[in-house]
Amino acid sequence: MEAILGQRARRFVGPAAFRGVALVDGPSETPEALLFAPAPAESLARLARGMDTPYSASAVVAPDLDAGTAGHPAVRENLGLLRKDGYRIVEGREGEMASTAEIVAALLGSLHGPMSGQRLLVSAGGTREPIDSVRFIGNRSSGKMGLAVAREALRLGAEVTVVAANVATVEPGTRCHTVETVEELREKVLDLAADSDALVMAAAVSDFTPASRVSEKIRRSAATTSLELAPTADILEAVRERYPDLFVVGFAATHGDPVADAREKLAKKGANLIVGNDISREGVGFGAAENEVYVVGREKERFVPRASKEQVARFILDSMMAEMDEER
Repeated sequence: MEAILGQRARRFVGPAAFRGVALVDGPSETPEALLFAPAPAESLARLARGMDTPYSASAVVAPDLDAGTAGHPAVRENLGLLRKDGYRIVEGREGEMASTAEIVAALLGSLHGPMSGQRLLVSAGGTREPIDSVRFIGNRSSGKMGLAVAREALRLGAEVTVVAANVATVEPGTRCHTVETVEELREKVLDLAADSDALVMAAAVSDFTPASRVSEKIRRSAATTSLELAPTADILEAVRERYPDLFVVGFAATHGDPVADAREKLAKKGANLIVGNDISREGVGFGAAENEVYVVGREKERFVPRASKEQVARFILDSMMAEMDEER
């Protein structure tokens, strides 16, 4: 590994801080990957306009921006131009630079993996529909399956965006957007799908929401009350209607043999693949470290015996890539 210090790094940090690292004025040979970190606003502007990139290599950019600068229209435009040009952008939380783990994950994933150049959108977790100010209708999904898909896709070289519904962790190296309700999930997925090559809809989405919500806490002393439910929006249907050419992987969690439900959902939703799993089985349901699934396509189905969710995620992604290749 070789490092090239920019003017600011030489002035404010100095070469002495990089002991053990080869400091050079230019690479000794054509690099396989370039990392621009930290990248302030002016560096983003130069890169977006074709400056400072004399080498043909995978490039990862880790912006270092305060919250106000990060939201500036010109900065967002420059980041958009970089993404269109094939740069992998690793953004941290608002007002913070991405962590070392996030940057390393993005850098390693950029090195010619089978999904290099692919932009994957993944939903993970489980939605919550408010009943009152403290209670909600939810499910037991931990988000582990969706995050495993995101993690494996990064390792295969994809640029990954995650829409996380009530999950405890953020997957390093991904662009993460947090949501709570079905409607928030629908809006975010529909927005982000425009810049995606494929969608893996692993989030567990509530089928119902309270028909009316109470803004305050319903007190126990209140008279016996009933809860009227209304169906929620069908996110996969909305995605397929707006983006008919987007490759879509859906999930079908069921009690018992999942193949029939998966095939029904495949036809009804217009998805390309449906991953069916039996959540009634001990050790492979919500929150478990392992899973056992059927990956059902329009022409064939594949059984994935019980394995870690990372291994199952890799099989799902391999199946997705194979199907996408066949459709080209």
